[in-house]
Amino acid sequence: MPASTLNNAPDPGFGLYYHWHFCRKKCPYCDFNSHVREAVDQQRWTVALLRELDYFADQTAQKKLTSIFFGGGTPSLMTPETVAALIEGARSRFTFADDIEITLEANPTSVEAASFAGYGQAGVTRLSLGVQSMRDEALKFLGREHSVTEALQAIELARKSFVNVSFDLIYALPGQSAADWRADLERALSLAGDHLSLYQLTIEPNTGFAGAVRRGEFAVPAEDNAEELFEITQSICASAGRPAYEISNHARPGFECRHNLTYWRYGEYIGVGPGAHGRLLRDGVRTAFQQKKRPESWLGAVEEASHGTEITEPLTHRLECAEELLLMGLRLDEGVWFENFTAAIGAPMDEFLRRDRLIPLIDAELIEMDDRRLRATERGRLVLNSLLPEILV
Repeated sequence: MPASTLNNAPDPGFGLYYHWHFCRKKCPYCDFNSHVREAVDQQRWTVALLRELDYFADQTAQKKLTSIFFGGGTPSLMTPETVAALIEGARSRFTFADDIEITLEANPTSVEAASFAGYGQAGVTRLSLGVQSMRDEALKFLGREHSVTEALQAIELARKSFVNVSFDLIYALPGQSAADWRADLERALSLAGDHLSLYQLTIEPNTGFAGAVRRGEFAVPAEDNAEELFEITQSICASAGRPAYEISNHARPGFECRHNLTYWRYGEYIGVGPGAHGRLLRDGVRTAFQQKKRPESWLGAVEEASHGTEITEPLTHRLECAEELLLMGLRLDEGVWFENFTAAIGAPMDEFLRRDRLIPLIDAELIEMDDRRLRATERGRLVLNSLLPEILV
């Protein structure tokens, strides 16, 4: 399995993630590091986020920043002035790529939509809307604060300020039929979304839904029902010109989320804010960073010691790194490029794969391989967690 000599593997990029953990309320399906607070001193938090960014800028080799992502929590609770300050703070510390992608996640409530134009003026180039459903009864079940009417208005308003607009939907909800999901998805696609993130409902531990399921308030749809909805998703989106470039993400060519591609391609990225994670090369060793999770603990640490990072872990075990890279990279339709694998791990992929196990998987049309890359087929991506133990040494 030779490494690619064609020099056409995509650049993984270099990203910056800002975590704005504040929310108006906690959604029952959410297990992200998000917190409800009555009042937020945005100026104080902006200073702290930029101080943490200084900590990483001082130890990061100068390279072009290809993406910034404001995630949460609810970043659309930030004022446009806060967003502008954080973007300019990044610009003063790093060189921006000419076509840098700057994404902000937003809720489609009418209050938050009023800030969309300001975000565009601040430098945001891509808006990701948490629509979640095209049905009011489902939005109520999911604990969302907006209605379908508000979501449609927010999408229309977003298109006036951003060329690149994405939105999320959740499917495989209790009682959702194939016909329901087909109608919802076709309606979503009619809104000319260039990028859609389509997630099956999963019940995460320590969430409101986990407790509701334990109490018997609703049941998770059967696996075969979820598989049918997934197949419908792939078929409809492909026919509409938004094929899956990753298991749960669909886009017109050229509208893929470049920031998330950096994660999946095992690129370097800085994570700033409570609970944020990062991956950077330090002295030639890929190193994982994790920040204090509790907001007040993080803020206190940054103000006292200039950073809130509590875990710094050199990733020196190559097999574990190879497993992590393949687990993320094989989620992509493009797969994993040998050239990028060798650059990230420091050894060719062939050292980590069992050829005797790989060939039957190729014959079963679960895996494909040529002289440039290894990729999982659509069927293979559905069972990716079970494939990796089969092919790794």
